[in-house]
Amino acid sequence: MGLSLLRGRTRIGLPRIVVGACVTLAAGVAVGLLTDPQDLSHAPGYQYAAGLLLAIGLYGSTHDIDFAEVKRSLKVVLVAVTVGVVLKATLIATVMVWAFHKPEYLVLGIVVAQIDPLSVAATQNNDRVSPRAKAILSVWASFDDPMTVLLTVYFSALAVRYGAGAAGDGSVVSDTVTVFGDLLLNVGLFALAGAAWWAAGRWFRRPRAGERAPAAAPRRFGTRPPADTVALVLVVALILVAAQDMMVLAVALFGLFVRLGRFGVALETAVALAFLIASGVLGVVLASGEVFLREGLVLGAGAFAAQFLATVLISRLLVRPRLTWPDLAHLGFGQQNGITAILLALALEPRFPGTVGVVGPAIVTVNLLHHAFQWARADRWSREWILARARTRRRAQHAPPPPASAESAPGSEASTAPAPQHVSEPLGQELKAEPG
Repeated sequence: MGLSLLRGRTRIGLPRIVVGACVTLAAGVAVGLLTDPQDLSHAPGYQYAAGLLLAIGLYGSTHDIDFAEVKRSLKVVLVAVTVGVVLKATLIATVMVWAFHKPEYLVLGIVVAQIDPLSVAATQNNDRVSPRAKAILSVWASFDDPMTVLLTVYFSALAVRYGAGAAGDGSVVSDTVTVFGDLLLNVGLFALAGAAWWAAGRWFRRPRAGERAPAAAPRRFGTRPPADTVALVLVVALILVAAQDMMVLAVALFGLFVRLGRFGVALETAVALAFLIASGVLGVVLASGEVFLREGLVLGAGAFAAQFLATVLISRLLVRPRLTWPDLAHLGFGQQNGITAILLALALEPRFPGTVGVVGPAIVTVNLLHHAFQWARADRWSREWILARARTRRRAQHAPPPPASAESAPGSEASTAPAPQHVSEPLGQELKAEPG
């Protein structure tokens, strides 16, 4: 049993991982109310723990990406995770700053601009959606997380420069240089880990002392059993190092090229545990601070609307052939927030107090809107209406005849009239015409 209970969906259609996160969130709130922790976000080790959970989540989001899917929709994915993420974040941040006149709300648009890959993976079972739309949403959800983390660093520097949080030294130019310096450090760490992976592959392909090299071409290092162990060691070491200074972009890039093989199940368990732990910590922080319900509702609704606008723009300009209505609805209503949004909020809380109090209600708002719109989609109800009409006609066909009246007594003229026959041919044609 264990974490296998969190796979799949419940009878009412909710992903079990989301239900588990809600349970741990409620448990965290209860713990926070009972213990009343003071200033948890400034506790020793808090920042490192947040970075550790975020690194695990980002590696898990990029680990299972299929490069064949990326190749088929490369142009759409590139625009979605660059222009799309920036567009969504800008729209959300503009609405928040305009509505509440607080510079620190610049970072909130980034925190909720990404799509949660865990929730997407648990909800990709709509048989009326094309495989192409499912692939686009899956790759989009996996690739926008690293982009979101990078933009969060830059937007937080801008927010500080414009008066939010503690005052900083220098200028916007110096902040930009610092951000690009952090980007280079991430790339350097990724290159170092990649070099270690390449060197391990060279060592395992080298013949042992006294052995002759095989006549046939040697097998690739990535397909040999030692590769899984080496990959696991490198990934664990990279996550531990990257969490120290929030260099999680290097971890996400490493996940694109290095797979864990037979340890992939352990990674799935680690990501699920990170999601549950982050949800519990979110509940504790919410209980020990102030909850900004109005701001959270506006932030969640803005994120959901921004996803639909970005989907319409990208699909109309780039996707050929055009997406059908079920595909467009699947992408436009695909905004969900989960582990990355939670962890970014927890990481930003020490610098911008009150971030969790806004992001927490926003996450709930986004996910409620997602499931409400999926349930109320027009293409779903058109099929439900046809099936309900089919059931009604079948019941009418098998209904018992009405009781005989005086006018239709045995021997009367009315009793000899043939009973009308129910015509079911149009119904069969309707059901055959309805796809799925």
